[in-house]
Amino acid sequence: MVGSVLLSARRSPIVPRNGAFAGLSIEEIAAPIVLAALNDAGLAVDEVDELIAANSLGAGGNPARITALHAGLPERVAGLTIDRQCVGGLDAILLADALVRSGRCDVVVAGGVESYSRMPLRLKTFSDARPPEQFEQAQFTPWPDRDPDMAQAANQLAVTLGISKAEQDAWAIASHQAARSAPVDHIVELLGVSNDPFTRELSERHCARAPKVSGSVSVANMSVAADGAAFVVVVSSQWAKERCAKGVDLLGGQTIGGNPEMPGLAPVEALNQTLSSLNICRSDLRSVEIMEAFAAQAIACVDGADIDPVIVNNWGGSLARGHPIGASGAVLAVQLFHRIQVTGGLGMAAIAAAGGLGSAIALSL
Repeated sequence: MVGSVLLSARRSPIVPRNGAFAGLSIEEIAAPIVLAALNDAGLAVDEVDELIAANSLGAGGNPARITALHAGLPERVAGLTIDRQCVGGLDAILLADALVRSGRCDVVVAGGVESYSRMPLRLKTFSDARPPEQFEQAQFTPWPDRDPDMAQAANQLAVTLGISKAEQDAWAIASHQAARSAPVDHIVELLGVSNDPFTRELSERHCARAPKVSGSVSVANMSVAADGAAFVVVVSSQWAKERCAKGVDLLGGQTIGGNPEMPGLAPVEALNQTLSSLNICRSDLRSVEIMEAFAAQAIACVDGADIDPVIVNNWGGSLARGHPIGASGAVLAVQLFHRIQVTGGLGMAAIAAAGGLGSAIALSL
């Protein structure tokens, strides 16, 4: 049976909105990462069959196609852009997995890119005489009363599960601490930035002073909006064998929909279904990357999926980096790819998205 292999994985620094990448277009952030991943894989641009990019905040126009052209890929590479919000980066990789397993493609570059800094203004229009209204958060359900603000949903999750502010702050502090000592050789330098500039020495004193956003959720224990990109090179196992190319096996993954009022819990079922479908025991996992859009959500997922926290986000998480929505799932995959080069064995990544979505992926070295 044909499987798929990740040959390489690269990402940009993750830079908070209106920071060093504020002047870059989406393709200017993404293309250098695509080329770095191909270079690591020992591939020329004309060997690529498809490029899949998740993007959630752009103005449309198929950013994947624009990125492919900007990176110098052949014109025959059509480019496919997907939008599943925060889970999109992982889902782009799962879609690449499906393409190579089906035999449609041998080499696919997949990941995500986001620029909060260059996010276009969006206006809601009406059929009556009311003037258009600007909005930032898109609609994720047809029911306004079941489409919560994400910070409010995270606070409600914390209340429901009894996750204290002290626990959330401690998770955030640990995330920054781990990120400060993490390797950066998988990060592609852009505009002179070679690491994640938001990472800092967060303390209890800082957390106590941080403005509250909703209940126990504060600016210290939730991710900041950010710009960034992450891409991996996915090939068929048969292609890798013929080329004597070594990489990391992509075992599979799951994307599921859950309760839109509790989006932070959706990755739990995605993790459970992935473990079950692949007959993986939790005790066999060596490394896990969990999205930290909110500390409360990360804690809930780790507890809900019964994952040993000792193996989670050992190089820090998005609380210490930032959250480039469409790219965040791919950032997790890049982190996992390089982390299991150290730990060996099995690893998983999982992420939640507004609307009650959860995605998970499993890799093995």
